[in-house]
Amino acid sequence: MLQGVVPFPPEYAAMCREKGYWQDQSLAQEFDAVFKQHRRRVAIIDRGHQYTYGEIDEISDNLALNLLELGLKPLDPVVLQLPNVVEFVFLYFALQKIGAIPIAALSTHRHTEVSQFVAISKATACVYPESQGDFAFGPMVKRVADESPTLKFRIVLGKSGGGEHSLMDLIANPPILPRSQLDKIKIDPTDPAIFQLSGGTTGVPKLIPRTHNDYAYNSKTAAPVCGVTGESVLLLVLPIAHNLPLACPGIQGYFFNGGKVVLSTSTKPEDMFALIQQYRVTHLKVVPALLIRLINSPAIGDFDLSSLKVIQSGGQRMQPEVRLRTKQLIPSVTVQENFGMSEGMLFFVALDDPEDVRLETCGRPICPDDEVLLLDEEGREVPKGETGELTCRGPYTLRGYFGVSEYNARQFTPDGFYRTGDLMRLHPSGNYVVEGRKKDLINRGGEKISAEEIENLILMHPSVQNVACVAMPDPNMGEKTCACVILRTGQQLALKELTEFLIGREIAKFKLPERLELLNEFPVSTFGKVSKKALVEMVTGKLAAEAK
Repeated sequence: MLQGVVPFPPEYAAMCREKGYWQDQSLAQEFDAVFKQHRRRVAIIDRGHQYTYGEIDEISDNLALNLLELGLKPLDPVVLQLPNVVEFVFLYFALQKIGAIPIAALSTHRHTEVSQFVAISKATACVYPESQGDFAFGPMVKRVADESPTLKFRIVLGKSGGGEHSLMDLIANPPILPRSQLDKIKIDPTDPAIFQLSGGTTGVPKLIPRTHNDYAYNSKTAAPVCGVTGESVLLLVLPIAHNLPLACPGIQGYFFNGGKVVLSTSTKPEDMFALIQQYRVTHLKVVPALLIRLINSPAIGDFDLSSLKVIQSGGQRMQPEVRLRTKQLIPSVTVQENFGMSEGMLFFVALDDPEDVRLETCGRPICPDDEVLLLDEEGREVPKGETGELTCRGPYTLRGYFGVSEYNARQFTPDGFYRTGDLMRLHPSGNYVVEGRKKDLINRGGEKISAEEIENLILMHPSVQNVACVAMPDPNMGEKTCACVILRTGQQLALKELTEFLIGREIAKFKLPERLELLNEFPVSTFGKVSKKALVEMVTGKLAAEAK
């Protein structure tokens, strides 16, 4: 097993095998059977081109052999920053075939995040687009490579420069190595198949090792809960490497069932509506902010959306009014709430749950052996119906983050339950209701922002004496970041200046504060700590007054 991965206890692993949750196969083996079974069926549609399961198998074989020839090896971590394009799919399955470990980065991540991913994982390669908007990735990744002794390969989707390798050439060029070379690779199904990323409260990102065993089960079990069949067509506009679009059930779950996935890099409502109409899309994954934008688009009445059956919503809590309005506008659809985490545990509302339950809850765990405890501050279970911290374990929930034993000792109970920091209560139906969180996170349209990370960067500004970042309500994104700042004597600071300073620290733009409050002092709790609750109430009050 890869050093730094926390294994499942032997007796627990034996239970998972006995009950059939784990098949002890690598994802490459799992999908080898899928590619053979559905060889002639269309699997992916991207930019008007269709690719069958057989073509994806052959192209990813070719790419895998060329990556081996280049020098990648089993268990090599590889940072992926590709957008929603078919080349991501080719690369994902190619890496699985050689036993390398994708790190599910986003194309919005910049030097600060990418350098941390490389340092923690000792990644040997980065794969990235040539550019996105006005940002060129090459110089950033070159800097990371210069700073890291492990990062040997820079692979670009687009025109390659000095020291870079072309992903398109690696896909298209005939391999030197024979196909039998892939058959010689032995992959331990208890090793990581992928590193997902935690949106944790600390400024340092944590890598989530999802094993071949648990990640396959994750997708296979989520698919039937969402009504996925061989006739299902998924439109994927959320970032492809995220846990929800990739595996819950995501690309993996639709492939296991012989379904079809339509990729798009555009979240413009008219572009999405056109794809739904053209390809008779049955399933759509959204975060609430995106669904709100869709149902408020004037173009919604200009397209035939009657093929849509399920809109799966995750990332943050959705208001019942949004679901009701969606049903009015698209009568064929059920908005299915789910609550999940890259760390594992998934809650889904059942498609046949009563309407009031679908409106009020985020669902229930999908595996009979998912264990949920709701605990108070002293670690005791709360009475039924009361709110407590979600603490959980199960066959597809991690037992520890990668390589951070001290942090794991705080984040996991001695018997392996993961302390999520999310607050929930049990609904009379047996489903659960999300009530907030203990963690110091800001949930901007499903992207989790560590307040501590942004605070540490703002404290570097010469005008800032102290700072507290809090979530402020937003009707579209759910939450946005407000920076509450105490300035040094005689200093001034405007929001534009602050955001320009943070952009200079090379962080993802979704993390930038969108409001600045200048204060003389911070409210404090009875324990003498900064009261972020009071700051949230202050900012919320100001927003309400400004709205009037």
